[in-house]
Amino acid sequence: MFDKLEDLLIRYEELMSELSEPDVANNPERFRKLMKEQSDILPIVEAYKEYKQCKQNIEDSLAMLEEESDEEMRELAKEELNDAKNRVAELENELKILLLPKDPNDDKNVIVEIRAGAGGDEAALFASELYRMYVHYAESQHWKTEMINVSESGIGGMKEVEFMITGHGAYSKLKYESGVHRVQRVPETESGGRIHTSTATVAIMPEAEEFDVVIDDKDIRIDVMRASGNGGQCVNTTDSAVRLTHIPTGIVIYSQTEKSQLQNKEKAFRLLRSKLYDMELERRQNEEAAERRSQIGTGDRSEKIRTYNFPQGRVTDHRIKLTLYKIDAIMDGDLQELIDSLIAADQAAKLAKMNEIGRAHV
Repeated sequence: MFDKLEDLLIRYEELMSELSEPDVANNPERFRKLMKEQSDILPIVEAYKEYKQCKQNIEDSLAMLEEESDEEMRELAKEELNDAKNRVAELENELKILLLPKDPNDDKNVIVEIRAGAGGDEAALFASELYRMYVHYAESQHWKTEMINVSESGIGGMKEVEFMITGHGAYSKLKYESGVHRVQRVPETESGGRIHTSTATVAIMPEAEEFDVVIDDKDIRIDVMRASGNGGQCVNTTDSAVRLTHIPTGIVIYSQTEKSQLQNKEKAFRLLRSKLYDMELERRQNEEAAERRSQIGTGDRSEKIRTYNFPQGRVTDHRIKLTLYKIDAIMDGDLQELIDSLIAADQAAKLAKMNEIGRAHV
């Protein structure tokens, strides 16, 4: 591990030197690439520098204890030695996590798809609440949201909604949200006061770049039509809505949120690319041996991942057996504690797997 850290330290110094060259500043593409590499390794370099400093502090404190006879100074040295040893243990763990292989999609924007499941109107209402929850969370992260398509139900719910979240690291935080979300509560339409259970399925897809997925023109059928629903004066009077059919997979994309046909077409292609890319990721995950997969599933859409129980005011994430009694705050977008816990559990599972592989090779 430490050989790799020394190499990263050398590489970081090289990057800083390159970035200060005038030629680099005049080449935006190269400058962007170097800045990206620098920002990726900076947290590792900072942690490793602190680690080396703590190791030096341990040596200095041990030397002082050997040479010093003054009791007060010896106590001070013991205290510093203890602090440095504790911090070294923490930093070793931090560095192991920082050196875990990075998901290449972590920095990408995401496309979120929420579909109402079992439960009729109540499921559609729950789907619309999940949509608002993610929009509020995105706002708290200073990310941008953009609607792609929505199919509304009559009572303010959403049968299906697809939207984009643009922001640095969006996929790294939201990828754990894919799966079946379950709600337990008394619906407003229920006169007998009985608790109903409804579900909605969430799919989080990394936004695919054009070079991630190549779409052949002959595989696409494009239909244009008038948009439906409440869209103001212009929406229903021109053929602005676009429906894309990807013939090999049968995927159908509908986009009508923009007034311009061109913009709707662009949005539909972005969604199609991401769906095809997501299918490829899922195929690769399924090919991996089960024991090599992370403990916190990020792929299985049929997995029941979370329950929102309104009468008890609790949200339970079943994958990590975490229950939080702050349902109102969570539904209002306060997802950070849940997300941090999922990331920590995923990292712990990956570390355990790496340690297992390491022991097998000894």
